[in-house]
Amino acid sequence: MDFSDTPEQAAFRNEVRGFLAKEMKSELSSRGTGGAMFGGGGGGRSDRPEFWGEMKSWLDKLNERGWVAPAWPKDYGGADLTVIEQFILSQEMATVGAPKSPNVIGLGWAGPTIILYGTDEQKEQHLKPILHTESIWCQGFSEPEAGSDLASLQTRAVRDGDDYIINGQKTWTSGAQYAQWMILLARTDADAPKHKGISYFLLDMKSPGVTVQPVTNMAESNDFNDVFFDNVRISKENLIGEENRGWYIGTTTLDFERSGIATGVSHALTVEDYVQYLRGQNGASPAGDALRYELADRAIEAQVEQMLNYQVIGVQARGMVPSNEASIAKLFSAELDQRIAETGLKLLGLYAHLVKGSPHAEMNGRLQSMYLYATTSTIGGGTSEVQRNIIAQRGLGLPRG
Repeated sequence: MDFSDTPEQAAFRNEVRGFLAKEMKSELSSRGTGGAMFGGGGGGRSDRPEFWGEMKSWLDKLNERGWVAPAWPKDYGGADLTVIEQFILSQEMATVGAPKSPNVIGLGWAGPTIILYGTDEQKEQHLKPILHTESIWCQGFSEPEAGSDLASLQTRAVRDGDDYIINGQKTWTSGAQYAQWMILLARTDADAPKHKGISYFLLDMKSPGVTVQPVTNMAESNDFNDVFFDNVRISKENLIGEENRGWYIGTTTLDFERSGIATGVSHALTVEDYVQYLRGQNGASPAGDALRYELADRAIEAQVEQMLNYQVIGVQARGMVPSNEASIAKLFSAELDQRIAETGLKLLGLYAHLVKGSPHAEMNGRLQSMYLYATTSTIGGGTSEVQRNIIAQRGLGLPRG
């Protein structure tokens, strides 16, 4: 594998670095702030009065270059970057802890689906608000009895004149309590083979009959939710593509960089933070000398993760679909979340149990929440703390709840 950039890629990397050095305020960086430890997202202290104005200004600067949605076509506000250029952008932003838009589902799924299959009216209504974080989206796919076998979903959409009537339940819906819109898969033909009777809808979360119920984990976070539909009426204008073809729309492989490099970089930086902390303690730790060997293991594993990330992007760059490679990288990353968190507990000893704000908390109290999130999260992951905060604030023009 050739790890070096081509001249064109090197020029783009320098462009990104120059932009970050000039435009991103250090106060927004997650580096050293106790922000999002995993995932390369995050941002600076959200309790500063000026934070939300800075965040809005930052996202506006990214949008000027099309970098909020770098894979989207330029005609729709993106930058139309290649997968390698997207990889470079993600890598460089993660290295400095630059925050991204919290509208993950909108940018990664809803927007691209609307671009490919939506009507002109749907594009006009939804794409700009997605780009500018004016509408937050969630994903209504999984159900209590339809997880790994999603095609067995039972949420029904029955045609009634110019509308559909929705009844059923979705679960593990990240960010549903903040979302204004949902991409929804529902069964429109109960007699068809299970893959052929599903349709794809855009659902206004304020529709009568929609109930969001939090699923609270032991970290006292409700990243996930149950969503119930009781005779919810959706106009046929909110159907994406053809009726009963939703499964094929929902499983379309889109040309996005999905290597997970941001998480790999974040893991490496977290281990580096551990090492710097240990040096500041003159090498003394409750775990004793054995901790040095464990830190070495974590550092090596973070490099292994990044090699898996490179493998994914290499497959994509050849125009292939990295289904197996991406799954392997994601599983390794999720398990490394837990190992890095456990090493952090050994590093700090009992101090690791203190929360942010405690006068005796070490490393800004980030280990306590980091460990709980790592041990309670699923491989799918949820919204990060900074994403939840951003979504909940009116500083970006978003309603609460």
